[in-house]
Amino acid sequence: MAKTANTTLKTASVLSFNRHLDPSDGRMTAGAWSAREHARGWSSVVIQEKSVRGTISNRPKNSKDTDPAKIDASIQNANLQTVDVAALPTDADTLAVRFSLRVLGGVGTPSACNESLFRARLESVVNAYKTEQGFAALAMRYATSLASGRFLWRNRVGAEHVVVQVSHVVDGQAVSCFEFNALNYSLHDVAVPAAEQAALAQLAALIAKGLAGEQHVLLEVVGFARLGQGQEVYPSQELILDKSSSKSKTLYKLPDGAAGLHSQKIGNALRTIDTWYGDGASPIAVEPYGSVTSQGKAYRQPKDKLDFYNLFDGWVNDGKVPAVEQQHYVMAVLVRGGVFGESDK
Repeated sequence: MAKTANTTLKTASVLSFNRHLDPSDGRMTAGAWSAREHARGWSSVVIQEKSVRGTISNRPKNSKDTDPAKIDASIQNANLQTVDVAALPTDADTLAVRFSLRVLGGVGTPSACNESLFRARLESVVNAYKTEQGFAALAMRYATSLASGRFLWRNRVGAEHVVVQVSHVVDGQAVSCFEFNALNYSLHDVAVPAAEQAALAQLAALIAKGLAGEQHVLLEVVGFARLGQGQEVYPSQELILDKSSSKSKTLYKLPDGAAGLHSQKIGNALRTIDTWYGDGASPIAVEPYGSVTSQGKAYRQPKDKLDFYNLFDGWVNDGKVPAVEQQHYVMAVLVRGGVFGESDK
């Protein structure tokens, strides 16, 4: 890659980027596996309340809590809870999650930037990347995330069959459709099954054109998971900030009451493509510090100079061109979007 100018700049104090993979919320419906071609007519998955009586099972805080008399007394105080639950009807064995996905161009163009010299240097760096690397590598990974059904999250686990259908929509009509057997894909790497390389390459090419701004790209995605009649399914769980709420678990409903997945949760799954943080690494979501909250770990520590800010500032401000893999990572963070300005205080 061509070396950028060596004049050192300072990162703009106001610097933000819009996201360029823009999913809708996911709508959850239920039907029969054999009737997937009629899935648009399937009934919505309904969220219901359930009151349950649990047992005390938390870890003791000290030796007093392990006293037999205290344990027996605790057992007498039932752990009463009201929770939301969602399940397939008893005559349906398949969950469908449907959402739309816009692929937007202008990657690397800030939505806000208060330094004209920095904006010009950033534009030069991004244009050099587009010329020398293009979006093919990133697009293939995004396409693989879609095809793997990762966006189904827990609903994918233990399913007998999982199929993902991706349609390219133009003027409200599907002009092409790709179907993938999601269980052929491992969630622990980004490898592409040989049997699906051709279809995945076509989808990736379409996504690359959208990111490059060469074509308007709107995709409709449906993931089918055959779970079994009446099986529980897992919409997004709401974060309840009102501590007075009596319900211990609240699930996400769309405005019409149907169970749904947050667009943020779907977006996190689609950008789970970062294996560049270490050799033989499993994919994690593209984040500035490689944060995985479920593991309580940040895989891109600033001390290792592999976090977004070190790579981005070095590339744009100082002309230090990262390795190709880290260039892909930096551009993937820009596809994610965010606020990345440096304080001028």
